[in-house]
Amino acid sequence: MELKAVLDNLYASRSPRHLANDPLSFCHRYASPADREIAGLLASCLAYGNVKIILRNLATVFGAVGPSPRRFVEEFEPEVGMRLFAGFKHRFNDGRDLCALFLAARTMIEEADTIGDFFLGCHDPEAEDITPSLTEFSSAILAFDYSPVFGTAAIPADSAFRFFFPSPASGSACKRLCMFLRWMVRPDDGIDLGLWKEVSPARLVIPVDTHIHRIARNLGLTARRQADWRTAREITAALRRLDPDDPVKYDFSLCHLGISEGCDGTVTPLCEACPVVKCCAGDLS
Repeated sequence: MELKAVLDNLYASRSPRHLANDPLSFCHRYASPADREIAGLLASCLAYGNVKIILRNLATVFGAVGPSPRRFVEEFEPEVGMRLFAGFKHRFNDGRDLCALFLAARTMIEEADTIGDFFLGCHDPEAEDITPSLTEFSSAILAFDYSPVFGTAAIPADSAFRFFFPSPASGSACKRLCMFLRWMVRPDDGIDLGLWKEVSPARLVIPVDTHIHRIARNLGLTARRQADWRTAREITAALRRLDPDDPVKYDFSLCHLGISEGCDGTVTPLCEACPVVKCCAGDLS
C-alpha cells in the first residue's frame, strides 16, 4: 500500500532533533520518569495557540517549577502558587487555572502515586479505544475539590480550567489530552516517552489539531470537515489499517509537516519536495 510506505518512511525520518518546535521537548529536559510525567501534563495542557507563544510560556512555567516538576507538585501549596503565578496568562488560562492544574496533579499522585496509575483507575482495557477511559479521566479530575484555589469546591464559571480537561462525551477532539497520552503511552522512540506500559498504544486516538485535520483530509484519511472526536476516531481508524498495533505513531511526523515545515494545505512549488506529495490531494477545500 503506497500510503503506508510513504508514512512509514516519514516516521522513520523523524528524530529527536525535530523536537525543537514541540512542547514535548520540555519533557526531555528531565531524566526521571516521575518528572517527565508531570512535565508532560503541564506541557500538553498549555499546548494550544501560536507555537512560539506556547514555548515561551512553557519556559516561564518550567523556570518557576525548578529542577524537579514532581517535587514541585508534591510540595505545592496553592497560596504560594497563587503568588508565584499571579501574572501568568496563556490565552484563555491564567495563574489561577495553572494553580488548579498543579493542585489536580498533586491530588492524583496523593490518591494513586502517579498520574499514570490514576489514569489506570479510569481505564477500560477492553474498550475499542480510549474513549471511555478519557471520559472518566476528565470527569474524575474535574470533580476534585478546588476550593484552595477558587474558594469553592466547584470550578467557577469565570475560570477556563475546564478547558484543560475536555471530554469525548461532549464531542471535543480532546487534542491536548490525546497528545499527553501519546507521549506517555507510545514506546520510547527518542520522541515519545513510553512511561505508561500498562496502556496499549493500539487504543490511542490521534490528537487532531488544524494541521492534522488538514493533512488527514488531503491524504484521504477522513472527509469530515469538523475537527471533533468523531473525526479523530475516523482518522485513527484509517491509520490503524496501516499499523494496528501503533496507529498514532504517525502523528508527530504528520503534524510537523505543518508546524515545522510550513505546510498550509495550499499547492506551491515547495510541495514537490514534500515526503507525502505522492499521496496528497493538495488544496482540498
